[in-house]
Amino acid sequence: MALTRHAVATVPITENAFAPYGQVLAAQPDSTRTTAAEAALDLSRGTPRFYVMELTHGRTTFTRITRHRQVTQVLAAVGGGAWWMAVARGEGPAEVAPALDEIVAFEIPGDVAVLLHRGTWHAGPFFDGPRMAFFNLELTDTNAADHDTSQLDVRLGVECWFDRG
Repeated sequence: MALTRHAVATVPITENAFAPYGQVLAAQPDSTRTTAAEAALDLSRGTPRFYVMELTHGRTTFTRITRHRQVTQVLAAVGGGAWWMAVARGEGPAEVAPALDEIVAFEIPGDVAVLLHRGTWHAGPFFDGPRMAFFNLELTDTNAADHDTSQLDVRLGVECWFDRG
């Protein structure tokens, strides 16, 4: 079955634009008090796992979107390269995946991290090039026990791509 290509407009990330999906965590002086964005981190439903995740796909298309309903996941690029992520609000039961017009995409500079609200649908990180590493903060069992995935190719017959133009 041939898939229909669906463009997801990609915009630079800002705190206001990203607020429905999570928090933007920017660099700040070492002595800064905890910010409201940082305080949104919630790892209370399990054992935290912080690791460096190496990805080798480097593509800018996706056919699946995932969410974690037990944790606020934090992602950041290692080494400062720009990357992309598609997101959608995560309300509703597991079988209710986002509609295509609810999916938005952000270009994320390498000097910020994103904290996804619990339940936010996401596809990515994606990037140019053959390989990139990311800091990932989630729970030890996130990918085994807290992983709703909607297959957009199967459910809607589409392959989404990041329209960066």
